[in-house]
Amino acid sequence: MAFGTFDVLHPGHISYLEQAKKMGNSLIVVVARDSSVAMIKGRLPVFGEKDRLRMVSSLKVVDRAVLGAKVKTENGRFGIIRRFRPSIIALGYDQQKNAEALERWLKEKGIGAKVVRMKAMRPYTYRSSLIKNRF
Repeated sequence: MAFGTFDVLHPGHISYLEQAKKMGNSLIVVVARDSSVAMIKGRLPVFGEKDRLRMVSSLKVVDRAVLGAKVKTENGRFGIIRRFRPSIIALGYDQQKNAEALERWLKEKGIGAKVVRMKAMRPYTYRSSLIKNRF
């Protein structure tokens, strides 16, 4: 399972998802809700959640793409993990913000998923915020 906003889809995202796919049999990608992006990044994404879900779903490397949980739901932000019970959770090189909370939550819930960090692909070229600033 991999997570992300995937706002401006670029080769760095593809590299992240290809690495994640190699970790298991199938790849489920959780696309962040607009409300989650606004809360975490302090701004809305350029493309709405349905458009981002459609783009990610169309990638050959992705077996299934789903929208993440709404931020203030009973299951909370990690509820989607309980639903799918992945054996591996692949985090991007820059997904630092929730990594510790995720590992704590997995332990509390007794979910034995292994959290693995993927390697960056030219992070000073392929980073959504840098790409957006060029325009």
